[in-house]
Amino acid sequence: MSEKILLDISKKLNALIAISLKQLVGDREFGTKGRKKSGTGEMVRYLAGMGLDAKDIAGILGAPIQSVRTLLTPARRK
Repeated sequence: MSEKILLDISKKLNALIAISLKQLVGDREFGTKGRKKSGTGEMVRYLAGMGLDAKDIAGILGAPIQSVRTLLTPARRK
């Protein structure tokens, strides 16, 4: 395998590990100010911050890729 492929796989595994650990300790980082449930936008931005691209995020969240791209546009970020 090439170095780029290994780095890409490593980045994705790190994101999954971080999510699993946050669930394990009950961390609520997804902007839950007064809300019980976090929104897709917060999760999309969180995963993008972990280095995942829109295609991978769409696959993880089960959301359309165009919606993920829209949520990642600078005008939609809060």
